[in-house]
Amino acid sequence: MLSQVRYAAIASVFALGGVAACTRPTPRAHTVTIKNFAFDPAELTIARGDTVVWSNTDIVPHSSTARNSAWDSNAIGANATWRDVPGKAPGRYEYYCVFHPTMKGTIVVR
Repeated sequence: MLSQVRYAAIASVFALGGVAACTRPTPRAHTVTIKNFAFDPAELTIARGDTVVWSNTDIVPHSSTARNSAWDSNAIGANATWRDVPGKAPGRYEYYCVFHPTMKGTIVVR
């Protein structure tokens, strides 16, 4: 009887450990606000698989365009949003607004 209890305890420890090792964090959504001709925050760190929502609060259109062509929102109109899952691999992804090239931001994917 004692050996059966030990076996059950050991089996449950391995089963729970296996489940914990296989679970991944749930993807999150992050917001970059476009206001006063700037991206806020200018640099955002996310996990792989997270979504970024660009929200344009200015009265003119803007874009979120990756320098390496990983994404391009085209025009994000005034009071509009655009979302993407940038950076399928870890790294730094620089982006800018094609209408206002001095507007720059960075997404860091961990």
